[in-house]
Amino acid sequence: MSFKTILVAGASRGIGLAVAEHLINQCDRLVAVSRTAAPVGKWIQADLSELAGVKTVAQAIGEDSLDALLYMGGTWETHAFTPQYDFESCSDEDIARVIAVNLVAPIRLVKALLPALRRSHNPKIVFMGALSGRDNFPAREVANSASKFGLRGVVHALREELRSQQIGVTVINPGNVGTPEVLADIAAANLTGSEAIPLSDLLSIIDCVLSLSRATCLKEIDVPAMLGRGA
Repeated sequence: MSFKTILVAGASRGIGLAVAEHLINQCDRLVAVSRTAAPVGKWIQADLSELAGVKTVAQAIGEDSLDALLYMGGTWETHAFTPQYDFESCSDEDIARVIAVNLVAPIRLVKALLPALRRSHNPKIVFMGALSGRDNFPAREVANSASKFGLRGVVHALREELRSQQIGVTVINPGNVGTPEVLADIAAANLTGSEAIPLSDLLSIIDCVLSLSRATCLKEIDVPAMLGRGA
């Protein structure tokens, strides 16, 4: 595959960094968006939970075409996915931050970048969701689960809104993904759930989504670990 411009939001660490490193040689320009410095691509410093950050990114893309927007950023409550998590102890600021980063920011970013996506010959929008946003998944993290449920709703609505424009929109819902950070937490027994899918498998799924023609829309992909719980 060969692309002109790809944008990866949340590219400084974790899944976002891995995706940026994976795609850097598949495009002429990779735009890496994050609050802290991203080591690959053209770094755009922006806090996407703030409207000013979204505007900064839109200005950086300008009149160029955008082949793929991958929103890989995400956050969660204090002590999430650990036995120490307690909903009643979560601050209102913590809850608002999770919803802003995981749900409001991707909506605003897509809206701001739609003109650039329309200029592509085969535009794609890919969100990183989570199994915690699926029905009946036994997650306790209230704000994070709500934001991931909401992200699925965004995808279904965008599918209808963008159908006539043939802009593909997909949400990938994994459980634990084997980034260095997650593997370290699992090894130290700091993370609920002891199974993670290989990072390379997630990257292969993203390659598949980006390779599809405009005739196909792959809306949701659930990716539990084979021996994982609850899915």
